[in-house]
Amino acid sequence: MARRSQDTAITRSRTTSASTTGSLMQDVPGAWPSRTSTEEQPRSDWASLSQALHARRAEYVRQKQVRIKVGTWNVAAYKGTVKDLAGWFVEGKGVTEALAGLTVNDQTQSHGHDVPVHSGLDEREDVAAQEARYARKQSTLPRNDPGSLPGNDDIGLYVLGLQEVVDINSFTEALRPFTDPVIANKWKDAVATALPAGYTLVAEQQLIGMLLLIFASPDLAKDVRSVSTTSVGTGIAGYMGNKGAVTARIILGETTRLVFINCHLSAGADPGALERRNWDAAQIVARTRFAPITDAMELQQTTGEQIGDEDFAFWCGDLNYRLEGIPGDDVRRLLMLHTRNEYDLSQRSAQKIENELQSATASVKRRVEDRLSISSTTSNESRLSTDSRTRHASTPPTIVDEIAASEDPTSLQTTISSLLPHDELIQQMKARKAFHDGWREGPINFLPTYKYDAGSVGVFDSSEKKRAPSWCDRILYRTRRDRLAYEAKIRDEELARQRDEEMRANGTDQAGQDEEILYDYDPDTDGAEANDEYDEHDDDGANRVVTNAGFEDEIVLEYYTAHQRVLSSDHKPLDAVFKLRYDCVIPELKAKVHAEVAKELDKEENESRPSVTVVVDKHRDSMEQSDEDPATFEGVWLGNVKYAVGKHRSLTVANTGRVPATFRFIERPVAGTAHTGVAPKWVNLTIDGVETASSSKSTEPITLEPGDTCAVELEVRIWDVNTSHDLNEGLLELDDILVLRVDGGRDHFIPIRGNWLANSLGRSIGRLTRIPEGGIRKLQRQRPDSSKKSPTSPASSKSVSPTLLKFPPSALDSLPVSAAAPRLLPLLTRAIEELSIQVVAEWDMTHSAGDNATAEESIPPWKRYPSWPFDKACWTERDTQQWQEAVGDACNAMDSDQPVEASLPLELPRLQRLYVLAATLMLFLEQLPDGVVDAELWSRIDAHMAHAEKLKTKPSVDDRRLAVLEIMAQIPSHSVCLILITSMIERVVQETAAPQRPEEHTQSSPRRPGGSLRRMTGLGRLPAAADGEPASHAIARVFASVVVKAPAPSSERAKVLQEKRRTEMLELFLRKDEPG
Repeated sequence: MARRSQDTAITRSRTTSASTTGSLMQDVPGAWPSRTSTEEQPRSDWASLSQALHARRAEYVRQKQVRIKVGTWNVAAYKGTVKDLAGWFVEGKGVTEALAGLTVNDQTQSHGHDVPVHSGLDEREDVAAQEARYARKQSTLPRNDPGSLPGNDDIGLYVLGLQEVVDINSFTEALRPFTDPVIANKWKDAVATALPAGYTLVAEQQLIGMLLLIFASPDLAKDVRSVSTTSVGTGIAGYMGNKGAVTARIILGETTRLVFINCHLSAGADPGALERRNWDAAQIVARTRFAPITDAMELQQTTGEQIGDEDFAFWCGDLNYRLEGIPGDDVRRLLMLHTRNEYDLSQRSAQKIENELQSATASVKRRVEDRLSISSTTSNESRLSTDSRTRHASTPPTIVDEIAASEDPTSLQTTISSLLPHDELIQQMKARKAFHDGWREGPINFLPTYKYDAGSVGVFDSSEKKRAPSWCDRILYRTRRDRLAYEAKIRDEELARQRDEEMRANGTDQAGQDEEILYDYDPDTDGAEANDEYDEHDDDGANRVVTNAGFEDEIVLEYYTAHQRVLSSDHKPLDAVFKLRYDCVIPELKAKVHAEVAKELDKEENESRPSVTVVVDKHRDSMEQSDEDPATFEGVWLGNVKYAVGKHRSLTVANTGRVPATFRFIERPVAGTAHTGVAPKWVNLTIDGVETASSSKSTEPITLEPGDTCAVELEVRIWDVNTSHDLNEGLLELDDILVLRVDGGRDHFIPIRGNWLANSLGRSIGRLTRIPEGGIRKLQRQRPDSSKKSPTSPASSKSVSPTLLKFPPSALDSLPVSAAAPRLLPLLTRAIEELSIQVVAEWDMTHSAGDNATAEESIPPWKRYPSWPFDKACWTERDTQQWQEAVGDACNAMDSDQPVEASLPLELPRLQRLYVLAATLMLFLEQLPDGVVDAELWSRIDAHMAHAEKLKTKPSVDDRRLAVLEIMAQIPSHSVCLILITSMIERVVQETAAPQRPEEHTQSSPRRPGGSLRRMTGLGRLPAAADGEPASHAIARVFASVVVKAPAPSSERAKVLQEKRRTEMLELFLRKDEPG
């Protein structure tokens, strides 16, 4: 048995991305969703298919390894910098091993050569010769430099970040509203020319002076997907592009997200500039958005990713962080003690360095002597003022104090190690003000990259400003593991803080003073089971990263150094080489696994999901003729559908599955302005005994247990005249579908189709007169003859099956006129005349004079309804199905040129038959497009009547009637129709208004000698009208609106006058020779 579900339907929707304070990828596609224990049965939607496919990723993923070189260089808009790009970035040249922390062994291992490279380094051009030939717009790299870092085709992905490719100090460039592509093209061409053949530019982005270029090797380029680039300006007014960043996001092998950031932060050594640099970095992170992607779970993101959603991020550029708290002279002096070793003392640059060293040394000694003098004086003094102590404590320590009182460090690393604690970037990271959320940097074993005299290897700024050297140019990187570890650390700290506050609130922090509280703490075992997510000293696992897509990658920093012997800018270029091992999806293998997973899920789903079977009742009428064979039609076949004649079909919905199934009919897809709802407007739907409006968006849900069935009844009855008109015109067809939806199962599409038999309703009188004997039905059973314009008789050959043809109104224009008036009209009017005579006679016979005449049931209906039998008020059964069927039978009899009364059911009373035919006549007349008296004829008749009203001597009724007939004679078919209708009305009025003689009661035919002729010509005289409104006037008023189709009046007064004249026009044919 079927039961109706009372539960509210639950709509499943796919989870969409949502922006969060932390990482977007915590809630958006890409994070592996865990299956809950409540999921008893697998789902067959795309999410489940993607999960199953992802679970078998080991079958279609293969490990690959690639070297990534990230380079950054502030070219300071110098003209010759592009000449040096290929040498240091692609070929690894320009590195001074002694000043970069590199050894020959390092360099040999990086290349993997078996031949030592000492000979190549020995032949390299020395510093003096290199500086001597320095010239603008020429390469400044040392000659015969074999290269110290991996390059050429050893690198799979080249990432180059440049700053100040244009002069950003120029307001013209800084405020330029567009980016000049000529500059970028110059740098792109330089890199492309230097790279081995086959390397492809996969991403580029420029913002004023910042340029980011990414090139991939031929093997790697095919694995690059979902490239997205963007830029953020943080310069003038916080948005201009003289400062900011350009960024790019790529995905390798459909598994690994890489983000590259090239920035240029605010310059300056004052505290305000430091805060502005931190602000710039925060703005870059907050405002960077990449295009949405389709992740490994095959789900499309609704919002773009941001920095922090990637698996690996690389941040390079001129970060502009300086050395804080150290006099610049000290830094310059100590560093040039190392760089002077690269020079021959007889060279000009060496002399410049010596001069700078002497100046810096003298400055240091003066500060040291001042400090010693102050200390000696204060130790001999017995009194020490507070101001003096404060002054001494605030005196900054010199570099001499920090390097164990030695003015000449023994190694470069000792010097660098003493300077790095003063680096602003390191300080800000420790203070959690910038780059503290998991970012890290390789060991700094090289000299500061800024600021040098252009054309020199190791001469720091010798201008009047004498800017202090700084590591302004940096390359940072971060893995997803680093970011998650930082977030976990923050959460742990917050929990610890909350616990401390709770302890202080309840006094537990003072419990240590209570001797009764015992502490059992073993430092060797306590905390041993703690499973920290991240340990920065765990070298074995620090490089392994589980990506957003659930794959395990690994990254290793191989090199991080500056190219000291590049002389064309006041910044030294800096690069880092990473080795990345990542999982790469092999498309061919994935397609194979995808097909297998889909097949397995489909099989499992079919066995466990709700399933129903729809059985259509095959039905065919015995007299139907159609090209459609209902035995082969997969749907509901209605057969031939006639106007107002109902067709009934049934469906059976059976639960043939193993689980309960809930189904409903849902709104079907429609096009344009078609009727919406669960069914077309010409179908009435009854489900399990409950009627449902066809316009409903959904039926009530029905739940079937396994083995249960439910009956669905369909009734098709075209009663609406507008629908009939559309079907006649070909604007609508009896061809639609029903959509049965099974919750958790598949949808069933049930076609419903029928053959519409066109009727005469809605066709003009002129076209109806062209229908030959046999009616429009005969035309529908004819095939068109190719040699003639008109349809021929039905083919007698058995090889030609009868075909039901549609005849729109225009198709009838090609037929000859076959009758003076539509054949169906005399059939209908004659039947009404005969029935009215029979009804009146039957009433007189069944209601004797002795009956109580005052009783309502004994009063003849024509006495109660002046316009009887055409008054709708007397059609008491018009809303019943039997009435509609009877009207349909009458219409189809007219369409077949058959007697209409004989087509009505035998059990229908004679009075109801008369009402049915009267309603059919009114329906026919209402649907005439131009009426019996069209607008043009009426305008002439109206003008004639208006003129007659103005005459002093009123013309007689006969004269006015003849004048109307003369006007109507212009269209003979319309004139004949008018005479047929008025003659019928006259006969009905005559029968109901005049007393009946006994001998007339048995008279069944109105045909008396000369009767029809006298009525048609208006001769004779009607009997006196009954009390109240005259019957002739009442009936004329009813017919006036359907017989005469006049244009709509412009005012209410004109409407009343028009209605009056239309009624008077018809009354002319009902009134006899009386003065007007």
